[in-house]
This record gives sequence, structure tokens and C-alpha cells, in this order.
Amino acid sequence: MSQIHIWEVKAKNTPLLKKKCNQCDSERFYCGEKFRMNAQKKNIDIWLIYRCVKCKNTYNMTLFSRTKTESLHKDLFTRFSENNKETAWQYAFSPETRRKNNIEADFESVEYEIKHTPIENILHSDTEVLTFEIKCPFDFGLRASAVLRTCLGLSAGKLNQLTELNAVLFREKALQKKHKIRNGDIVKVDAEKLKKVYCGNTGAPIQ
Repeated sequence: MSQIHIWEVKAKNTPLLKKKCNQCDSERFYCGEKFRMNAQKKNIDIWLIYRCVKCKNTYNMTLFSRTKTESLHKDLFTRFSENNKETAWQYAFSPETRRKNNIEADFESVEYEIKHTPIENILHSDTEVLTFEIKCPFDFGLRASAVLRTCLGLSAGKLNQLTELNAVLFREKALQKKHKIRNGDIVKVDAEKLKKVYCGNTGAPIQ
């Protein structure tokens, strides 16, 4: 069985929200990574606090509304109470939460890094097909092509050559420009065809 190499995508920040501020001319809000909680009798409301990038005006994104306090898991309630950063990020990246609030995220505002083994260190193996697993806990609309270009060290033109050779499988299908990554996605690359694309017309060996 061939070795599976890991490509780990790490977001550096949560996405901005596309929202017009009612205090200034800004159209973006950032996540403050804090929660607001309001309990009334046996019900509780919980919001994730956002602030305008310019004037710091607040917008509260609804997480729970008129929810029975006892229906919330004790651990989750504690994380809300303590303004747990990891929990804030989970909701800030949640498409379901954005849908409930009828609001759109600006994914282009998300900066990220990808931890991966340099392809030169892998390509000299005897494996005919290189297999990679993408780990990306947060969904921010990142295109598979962007990940492949970074991790395989390819220009857009070289990646196009590779796809034209049917050398890349993404979720067991030919890679397409519209493909966006999800956590756990598998990428398979034909090693010999990748070497040919690297060498180009010069025939120079890969260093």
C-alpha cells in the first residue's frame, strides 16, 4: 500500500463578514472571538460578537435564540461563558450559522498556510502514484488547484499541463478548476507524468 502524504491547511484568521455598517461607510466586520449571552427565565440567547473593521461598531450574529438552557451541553455552555477561541472559530467558519443569519463571508480575507513535504523529497520514490490527504478543519472556499500549485511547486500553466495529461485525480475524478477542498479530500498524482511536466522540453532532471 502506497504511503499517504499529508497536506495540512491552516487558516490564520476567521473570514470577515460582508455587511454594511450603520455607523460608517465600511462593508466588512471581523470576528471579535467573544460571545454575548442573555438568559431570561429558562431560555437563553447566544450571539457571536463581530465588530466593524473601521469604527468598531458591533454586530451580534445569532447562534442560539430562545433556547432551553438545559438543552445546551454543559461543556459547550462553559466554552461560551469563557469566550473559548476555538469555539468562536468553529462558528465563524460555519456555513450553517451564516445561512441562519442570512449573511455572507468574505473568504478572500482569510490568510492561510499549508504544511507539506517538498515534492522534491517525494518524487524520487519508486511509487507510481503519489497519494495526498488534505487536512483542512475550516471551510473557506479554497480551490483545490491553489493547494496543488503550492504543494507540488507548479505554476498555473504547469498544473494545466498536468490536468491535460489526466495525471491528477481529486476525489477519484479528474481535477477541475471549480473543485474546492474539504477536510479529508484525497489527491492522487501520476508520478511519471509529474516528472515530465517538471522537466518540460529541456529534459533536465529534477534536482
